[in-house]
Amino acid sequence: MNRRTMTGGLLSLMLLLAPASAQTAPATPATPSAAPAARPIPAANYVAVGGYYYEQGKYDQAYVAYRAAAELEPSNPAALLGLGRAQVKLRLYSAGITTLQKLVTLDPRNFDAQIALSQAFVQQYIGAGDRTLVAANLGAALKVLQDAEGVAQAATQSGDLLLSRVWNERGYVYKLQGDAARAIDAFKRAIALNGENAILLYNLGDMYYATGNVPLALDNLQQAVILDPRDPFNRAYYAKLLALSGNVAAAKPEAAQAARLAPKNAYAVGQYGVVSYLARDAVTARAQLTQAVTLDPLRYPEFYYYLGRLSLDAGDLKVAREQFTRASALGSQNAEYAYYLGLSYERGAGAVAPDRLKARENYERALKLIPGYKDAQDALNRVR
Repeated sequence: MNRRTMTGGLLSLMLLLAPASAQTAPATPATPSAAPAARPIPAANYVAVGGYYYEQGKYDQAYVAYRAAAELEPSNPAALLGLGRAQVKLRLYSAGITTLQKLVTLDPRNFDAQIALSQAFVQQYIGAGDRTLVAANLGAALKVLQDAEGVAQAATQSGDLLLSRVWNERGYVYKLQGDAARAIDAFKRAIALNGENAILLYNLGDMYYATGNVPLALDNLQQAVILDPRDPFNRAYYAKLLALSGNVAAAKPEAAQAARLAPKNAYAVGQYGVVSYLARDAVTARAQLTQAVTLDPLRYPEFYYYLGRLSLDAGDLKVAREQFTRASALGSQNAEYAYYLGLSYERGAGAVAPDRLKARENYERALKLIPGYKDAQDALNRVR
């Protein structure tokens, strides 16, 4: 995504928010009568400021600006779209869905609003502690995407690009539904419509990896890196897959490059840590993983998991349990996180005693998530 830039820092933002009459120094008044009342700040100015903050990842400030715009003009499409997106970024899912539903009702042909609404349903599903409470969200997302497809098909320009976005979103929903075949087909359709898009290749590669097809996953991730060599997500994920496939020598420089490209990107920094762990470089792994969870403490449970692995390897069971607990809380559907949390409780060292009850609870949870998980079953047999 191209980032908009604004020069002048705070001064530019102040000028942007100021009403037009305040942006030009007035001539000296002919009489000492009271100055004319300042014009109210237009909603469009707040929208522009909201867009600036949103692109900078400052979603709380974007929310404030978009909300001000929506209060001034309750039917302003740009204000409602920005507000809904900011609400979702701040995990105010229900409010974001309500805002975007209002926009779609006001403007049923607004393609971006439909895509954003679909994404809001999906994000609420992902972020739910109990997904059974929002089980209908994925179906609702697909229904919105059906409407978006109709808008895309009617578009006189860029119709294929719009359709590729619809298929990309569908692929992600199918993935969450556990329908890997339909997800792969959806991402392929998106690529057929927009073959020069690195994000689509990334998503297809991710699905191939999820289904165990590492060669095709690597092929698509490599193509994504070639198409967009400065994208840290593509390169970091490609590096991890190289490492997991056993090619650690090629993986580590790729991961290091991703972190250099985006030193404030938690994903890139964290995957450098993951690759370093797989390369048996514990010092670099710990430094990068710690930096990643500092940059973004809530998004990537994988990084807490690998920090836990580092502590478990070092025999520091107290810290290992803390890290695996964080990983399991954020990645509650991941059986491996539960298994390793159980393993950390099963073991004892020094002043840290084994806790067979908690070990058993976590092994049972891992088996509930993946029935027949052999390592978890073997461990459960040990602690019963």
